Amino acid sequence: MKLKFSSLAFLPFLAGGISPGQNSLTLEKTALVQHVDKNAKLAQVMVDTVFSYGELGFQEFETSKYLTGILEKNGFKVERGIAGIPTAWMASWGSGKPVIALGSDIDCIPQASQKPGVAWHEPLIPGAPGHGEGHNSGVPLNILAALAVKEQMEKNHLSGTIKIWPGVAEELLGAKAYYVRDGYFKDVDAVLFAHVGTNLGARWGEGGQTGLISLQYNFHGESAHAAAAPWRGKSALDAVELMDAGWNFHREHLRPQQRSHYVITNGGDQPNVVPQSAAAWYYFRELDYDHIKGLWEDGDRMAKGAALMTQTTWDETILGSAWPGHYNKPIAEDLNANATQIGLPVWSADDQALAKALQHEIGAPESGLDTELHTPRPPSTMASSESGPSDDIGDISWNVPTIVLSYPANIPNLPGHNWANAIAMATPIAHKGVITGAKVQAMTLYDLMTKPELVAAAKDYFINVQTKTVKYKSLVRPEDKPAIFMNKATMEKYRAEMQKYYYDASKYPTYLDQLGIKYPTLTKPASR
Repeated sequence: MKLKFSSLAFLPFLAGGISPGQNSLTLEKTALVQHVDKNAKLAQVMVDTVFSYGELGFQEFETSKYLTGILEKNGFKVERGIAGIPTAWMASWGSGKPVIALGSDIDCIPQASQKPGVAWHEPLIPGAPGHGEGHNSGVPLNILAALAVKEQMEKNHLSGTIKIWPGVAEELLGAKAYYVRDGYFKDVDAVLFAHVGTNLGARWGEGGQTGLISLQYNFHGESAHAAAAPWRGKSALDAVELMDAGWNFHREHLRPQQRSHYVITNGGDQPNVVPQSAAAWYYFRELDYDHIKGLWEDGDRMAKGAALMTQTTWDETILGSAWPGHYNKPIAEDLNANATQIGLPVWSADDQALAKALQHEIGAPESGLDTELHTPRPPSTMASSESGPSDDIGDISWNVPTIVLSYPANIPNLPGHNWANAIAMATPIAHKGVITGAKVQAMTLYDLMTKPELVAAAKDYFINVQTKTVKYKSLVRPEDKPAIFMNKATMEKYRAEMQKYYYDASKYPTYLDQLGIKYPTLTKPASR
């Protein structure tokens, strides 16, 4: 349904101040900010609803159905099932140039089910997935920004096309390389990505982000009775363990920039049967294409050696991939100027109390929520040697001028990929952070729509700086397909129980109200 709200009187938790920079906004940007504020209730409903779905990568069916429904009600045309991925889609509005695409991720984290607003580990459903990365907030932010800019484009008869798309299975690095391969960014002039954070702004250049290849090594042997005739068996599990041992010895001789880790996804059936099949899932991370390929080749040699030692065979399945990111300087500078005008949200005493209570609970520095804007610094001269996590937005960044907006919708000093990172994500902290981020995203989108010189500068940086000597080569091969089978069994196990907790915005003002949680809940009951 299309939600329209003319008053914010019923949303005291979103009340804040106006930063000094907002007083100098142009009439158009003032209108953008006002439009976002008028849609504050829609923001809260979207954030809370997606939080309640808590769907793992490639299984984001409820999330995608809900978000595309809102977009269609607001005039966007939606192409579903893009790149052979059932939960992926591309929504479009407008016509002509420039074409600006807004993206953010929608999947969640295994075993991160968590009651929001409660400052300790309290799962809604033990063992179930949950939004322990905050991916419930980014597409709602982009929808708010797009609707604000759409209104101004209609009012001022501006040409241009807005696209909105989801990062499906980002935690698996599973989709964006396939979006690129299938041409969904071929005619796009710039990409504004958004990812939850604790402050406000966008960095540019490279550094601090690895690329990776995600591979499952599948070993095939011969079963036998493990007590009566073990000599007749060929253990695929032995091959997995030998490969893992070999890789762990090999780490000593790898660059410090590499990151590699694995889990055994199939260890056999039961102890008295020699395992005829077994598998290990690896992430090989490095700072550039050639070094990632080098780790991949090393992994293949380990698999070959393990198979030779155990008289088994092996093959591999690509489960995901990502390039390290490189982000556009002119667009990042424009966004950071807009962020300076908007400033951080005004946090309430309750917001700060929840943040400090959670930080205390997990033994992190009790600094509370950020109150000072930290504009991202330019990349250091050592950027090329920095290591860190991965995001497949990197693949898109090497095909289209791209930046990543970090917006303050979560609590600092948390471990990441953890139940603790879910606690703020359906509370006033997330709601305020999304509203703030949407204002900055809308202003930057509007700048790209109305300033041809900004689009030209972004393209010049992309061609003459970023890709002058480095050219994109996809890590996925022509025969590879998205691993859409992943997480299906887990969601089938938990979905029926999770449905009982889906947010009903027609009955409850917020998800906290539906769950009967007093905000903030800071003290554990004495019986715990």
